[in-house]
Amino acid sequence: MSDSSGADGSSAPLSADEIIDIVDEDDNVVGQARRADAYARGLRHRCAFVLVRDAEDRIFVHRRTARKLVFPSLYDMFVGGVVGAGESYDAAALREAEEELGVRGLPQPERLFAFAFEHAEFGRWWSAVYQVRCDLPVRPQAEEVAWHTFLSDEELAARLPVWDWVPDGLEAYHRLLAHRRG
Repeated sequence: MSDSSGADGSSAPLSADEIIDIVDEDDNVVGQARRADAYARGLRHRCAFVLVRDAEDRIFVHRRTARKLVFPSLYDMFVGGVVGAGESYDAAALREAEEELGVRGLPQPERLFAFAFEHAEFGRWWSAVYQVRCDLPVRPQAEEVAWHTFLSDEELAARLPVWDWVPDGLEAYHRLLAHRRG
């Protein structure tokens, strides 16, 4: 997941001072707060997760940079991040996917489902899960992505018990597999 936003549609990093929407247990906006305060106080906010497949149907997998505020240096099979104040999940999903992959002109990601996630250190957030196909050459954002590759479903499954994954992405992936099974 990305630690960036830019509710104005830019790809500017979402700083600790950026304002984000705070939501209740039903994902209704109930206020706003600085991102750092939301994390420090465990306030529920919103994130978008996008599973990206290439033309060969492989999944984009990456390791987060060590400078990331949340889950540094862990692996993730989603791109995405915090939804900015007043920003829709759909807008955040497209913005984050293009930003992290270093591309322009992606189709709008398809929203699949949402779930509530809780983490002891970083708080609670609603997570909207998307998928998109990227047939463009990727140039991942160096500030966000330390390493990347595309893996087949089987290759990814083989690495799940071996690599250290971001906990929210891992939960989203398991829920995605269950969602696909019906």
